[in-house]
Amino acid sequence: MRKKNTFIVLLIFLVFSVISFLTNILGPLVPDIIDSFSLSIGLAGFLPFSFFVAYGVMSIPSGVLIEKYSEKTVLIAGFVLAFVAALVFAIFPTFEVALLSLFSIGIGMAMLQVVINPLLRHTGGEEHFAFNSVLANFFFGAASFLSPLLYSALVGNIHGQNSSPIILLFNRLVTPELKWVSLYWVFALTSLAMIALIAFIKFPKVELSADEKIDTGAAFKELLGNRNVLLYFIGIFSYVGTEQGIANWMSKFLQLYHGLDPATAGATAISYFWGLITIGCFLGLFLLKLFDGRSILIVFAGGAMLALILALFGNLDIAIVAFPATGFFLSIMWSVVFSLGMNSVPHHHGTFSGILCTGIVGGAVVPLIIGGVAELVGLKFAMLVLFITLGYILSIGIWAKPLVNNATVKNWRDLFKVKVST
Repeated sequence: MRKKNTFIVLLIFLVFSVISFLTNILGPLVPDIIDSFSLSIGLAGFLPFSFFVAYGVMSIPSGVLIEKYSEKTVLIAGFVLAFVAALVFAIFPTFEVALLSLFSIGIGMAMLQVVINPLLRHTGGEEHFAFNSVLANFFFGAASFLSPLLYSALVGNIHGQNSSPIILLFNRLVTPELKWVSLYWVFALTSLAMIALIAFIKFPKVELSADEKIDTGAAFKELLGNRNVLLYFIGIFSYVGTEQGIANWMSKFLQLYHGLDPATAGATAISYFWGLITIGCFLGLFLLKLFDGRSILIVFAGGAMLALILALFGNLDIAIVAFPATGFFLSIMWSVVFSLGMNSVPHHHGTFSGILCTGIVGGAVVPLIIGGVAELVGLKFAMLVLFITLGYILSIGIWAKPLVNNATVKNWRDLFKVKVST
């Protein structure tokens, strides 16, 4: 058993928050970017594509970089990429630079994601990893909940009546037509602060076991020949595609079909979406101690489909409740699909984890497909594409046959007696 390093664990929670802040602010920004650069919905679909395709490119190479260099070096490199990319776009805010900037930030975030999970397991202690993972998801969700509110505050005050020193500074940095670009200055400063913080921290040496390492040789080829690996890759692809398909198009949908202001009501809806994902994660922790994960996956996937159909075809009062409600039903999907996949292979879990993380590229492809289809049939009917991905996730609960099932208690009173473990 390794000695717990509480300070590094807290740093990892902070990194999770920053990743979430930089990643999930794109949804509230999409309507503004469309208006500022006079984009079609199809072209706007390339915004999340540019960001999330970086995960497909960089997830496995990041594992190799960690072994060659160190966790600290890769963390700093990831934040340097994010800093430079955000700063360049803040200075030169054009659509072309936005695509390049988002891709570069995505590369940096992929590097961070691959570092922090094994680092959390080793510095927080293997026996506390499940609990710490839930806490990390809380910080991730909390940052996603708060970032749209920051966006609303900045856009609502810049070039307005507010005369605070920070707002006056932003008044000089951004034009009245591009007030949302102020967030990229915040991104750059946040990344720079993280670089400075990490540079002065001494990191413990993390020794990965053979099963935890990402092997791009024989193990990789063996896993690619395993049908289960492909099926669970599609599962992660479908989940992230669904999550980002809703998060990135929700605000634009509410603007187009219900006339809501993206900077206020749209941003608030997205904030509640991430907030309900956070709440759902905690509820899921208890449900997984009571019920089989496959059953929970079926119920929550069905709930997400019902909430989405209400959001798309209900009136305004229904839509502003149903869209965020989809977040609650999505909340358990990542962890359940990921754990079912990991428990379906007997070895090479580090390499398999890298392959599954590459499935995050679904966040690039699905929003792009929705944007393209929206050019033909409108955004409302284009978002029906999400029923394909949700249907696949539901099917996992039916056909999954893991080698190890999630542990459950026989009596709900025993729930609070169960020690959280890996």
